[in-house]
Amino acid sequence: MDKQSLILFIQRNLPAARQTVVDIAEHFEEMEIPKNGFFLKEGANSNHYMFLEEGFMRAFTFDTDGNEVTTGFYAKKQMVFEVSSFFSHTRSKENIQAITDCKGYAITFSQLNMLFHSIPEFREFGRAMLVHGFVALKQRTLSLINETAEVRYINLMDSSPEIFQYAQLKHIASYLGITDTSLSRIRREYLKK
Repeated sequence: MDKQSLILFIQRNLPAARQTVVDIAEHFEEMEIPKNGFFLKEGANSNHYMFLEEGFMRAFTFDTDGNEVTTGFYAKKQMVFEVSSFFSHTRSKENIQAITDCKGYAITFSQLNMLFHSIPEFREFGRAMLVHGFVALKQRTLSLINETAEVRYINLMDSSPEIFQYAQLKHIASYLGITDTSLSRIRREYLKK
């Protein structure tokens, strides 16, 4: 794999000279995770920040009854990491698992920190990634409170159609905060329109 997609991703999010972006990309190492393999397991410390070049991943945890609850999906050309564990050096309460074979480029926390301190422009990239993640989390939290299940389903179809290509319906349902039966009903009604 060459790092052109990583370089383009960084350039889109970081206004810096191409050589600076290439230098940043050099610190990322290839990473492959086979289908059903884990990028992160609950109880482990997250130490990698990954640009997903190919594949699809799912983040999940367990509720108090032991049921799996999907907390996020990662498609190609996205950054994958568990922010709380990664930055606070604590054990993760989430799992991040490959739904398909996945390939990408990863950097460790110490390497990322070194780049923040040695390349001032890279701090802006890190800030932009965190802001983007925080905004997405806030929007998701609010949608679970003030949108109907139907609206959440339609918004997910519009914003991330690839989820419906790779994820199991039970995982999509738990992500939307509804039962499998409710998701089936919503899908049937949506298709009639």
